[in-house]
Amino acid sequence: MEMEKRINLELRNRKPAEVKELVLDNCRSDDGKILGLTAEFENLEFLSMINVNLISLDKLPKLNKLRKLELSDNRVSGGLEALAEKTPSLTHLNLSGNKIKDLSTLEPLKKLAMLSSLDLFNCEVTMLLDYRESVLELLPQITYLDGFDADDQEALDSDPSGLDDELDEDGEEDGESAGEDDDDEEGDVDVEEEDEEDDDDVEADDDDEDEEDEEGADSDEVDDEDDDDDDEDASRGEKRKREEGDDDDVDDDDDDDDDD
Repeated sequence: MEMEKRINLELRNRKPAEVKELVLDNCRSDDGKILGLTAEFENLEFLSMINVNLISLDKLPKLNKLRKLELSDNRVSGGLEALAEKTPSLTHLNLSGNKIKDLSTLEPLKKLAMLSSLDLFNCEVTMLLDYRESVLELLPQITYLDGFDADDQEALDSDPSGLDDELDEDGEEDGESAGEDDDDEEGDVDVEEEDEEDDDDVEADDDDEDEEDEEGADSDEVDDEDDDDDDEDASRGEKRKREEGDDDDVDDDDDDDDDD
């Protein structure tokens, strides 16, 4: 994709002055120059143009608020005066993988008083004898060269100026809002689970009551059957008594007949 089209795509219906971060990595730069980027991006603080076949920085517009510039994996061999003139607030510059061969090419960076981090990985200049000492002497304002300071202490983060933290603030706020939404959803789920547990308890109690009623009904039926059995036994006893009484009467009549 051409650089101009990529810039229009990255705008996302915003005005250039509203953009603070612009990433144009891996797009195509016609004739190795910057195209489509204008001074209208007056509030731009982070610009990344990694692997865009860039050769010259002549077309770089005036970006007074730019603090971090990523230019790695291009073919820049000089012309760093443009950076000194057009990006006075620059604090982090990555020129890794470019065609920088000697220290004199870096001299224009002396004018970048706020520059604190410079990366030159995979540039021919890094093969020079006493490369680190020479660069740090040439650019005394630099704290980190290729990620390490003069005492070989590694940088705590990729951006000593803290620019990354500022650019991520909006994202963190969105993340916190999303986290709060997730907490609300979890709370709703917990309430629903508690309601379901209460419903289960109520159903269990109802089942217990039904079982007790059924047991009570069974007990009543057993008691009724026992009462019926007792009544039948009583009827049989009375019947036997009547039969025995009749037998006694018959015996008495027989005795009277014999006496006669």
